[in-house]
Amino acid sequence: MADPVVVPEYITVHLGRPDEPAQNVTVSFTDYIKNVASSEIYPTWPESAIRANILSQISIALNRVYNEYYRSQGYDFDITNSTQFDQAFQPDRDYFSNISEIVDEIFNTYVVVQGTVQPYYTEYCDGINVQCPGLSQWGTVELANQGYTPYEILQYYYGDNLDLRRADTGPNIPSYPGTPIRLGYVGEEVRTLQQQLNRISRNYPLIPRIPDENGVFDRTTENVVKAFQQIFNLTPDGIVGEATWYSIKRIYNAVKRLSELYSEGISITEAQRLFPQSFGVGARGVYVRTIQYFLDFIGFFIDALPRVKIDGVYGEETADAVRAFQRYFGLPVTGIVDSRTWYEIIDQYTDLLRAFPSGFDEVIQYIYPGYILIEGASGSDVTRLQTFLRRISQSFPSVPSVTVDGKFGPQTRRAVGAVQTLYGLPVSGNVGDQTWNAIVELYTDLVGINRNVPGLYSV
Repeated sequence: MADPVVVPEYITVHLGRPDEPAQNVTVSFTDYIKNVASSEIYPTWPESAIRANILSQISIALNRVYNEYYRSQGYDFDITNSTQFDQAFQPDRDYFSNISEIVDEIFNTYVVVQGTVQPYYTEYCDGINVQCPGLSQWGTVELANQGYTPYEILQYYYGDNLDLRRADTGPNIPSYPGTPIRLGYVGEEVRTLQQQLNRISRNYPLIPRIPDENGVFDRTTENVVKAFQQIFNLTPDGIVGEATWYSIKRIYNAVKRLSELYSEGISITEAQRLFPQSFGVGARGVYVRTIQYFLDFIGFFIDALPRVKIDGVYGEETADAVRAFQRYFGLPVTGIVDSRTWYEIIDQYTDLLRAFPSGFDEVIQYIYPGYILIEGASGSDVTRLQTFLRRISQSFPSVPSVTVDGKFGPQTRRAVGAVQTLYGLPVSGNVGDQTWNAIVELYTDLVGINRNVPGLYSV
């Protein structure tokens, strides 16, 4: 679910309390830590004490960035310079040379609790004027003088079950995928939402649980999103736009106390991904075939975009088509399908369906609706599916008959699975583009309809 921890190239600091009107400044992450360390501690302290304090300061900053603590609340900064909320930062101050050298060495090292992935909120205070349950800055000096190592100092204050990890550096990319997530979408972002909503439901019982955190945005997930939106005064449309995404993240952070000293944490199991974060040349399988299908369909109507062979193999032809699509729609031109490109392709496909050109009225009913139909779905797309299945069942005894009522129930799922068996497809009972086209292929063969239309391919 969780993205890997990345040390951002830059961090934006609010020069005041969170709600106080004040200037924001953006500085490199290393300069930020050098500034904080030079503002919070003394360069004459023992090196072990300095290192322990810097590791705590790095971890707090990464915790704020990783959890999007302030940005999920609608702020346009990552952290404040108010010691009431965060840690000291003084614009334009000089750095101590020995502190700068240590920061350059360990700026990408942070503290975690064993078994969790998020940077630990290493709360600290000076230990003289202010007392807190976390690290005492002046106390680290005493421990260092007793021969404690930086790691042992951290263990003394935060517990024995700590690890130190290193992160790669990179841009600070928002977690929101850039396009609203809705019914029929599939991917890691959907699974993230399902896990977060299920955790929130433990504290807010009026939000139902999602039985299967499978990364498929089904009707159950849509209804749970609506319940969340109603409770937290958002438009209850079941669509996860940016406002709903960050509201879910904010409440999830709060119930798990991810930005507190005694945090529930994000476990390694929770953080494991089921879906590829991105894919490019050399990839194979259903994701590749699906993206090829969408690109080929879009290319039929937009002359500037090439048609694509649908073979489930991500070769140079597919990469060229992806680059052309990214260029045409103003995305970074990489030839790699990341989540932003994935959802943009799906949205362009569905936009074409909604504004289908005249002259194709006879064939639009056979074209894949652009999202996965699964048990619990309803509406005109399910009615079309059931119409096809009912006719197929009259000629194929292994395919059970279905009632054409526009409701995807167990009966429809069994009929879908029977067609998947006939075609040697994975038997899931869900209808993606390949299963849809298998069903349409059978149906059009039986009723004698020409399939040489955009959006249909031989399975």
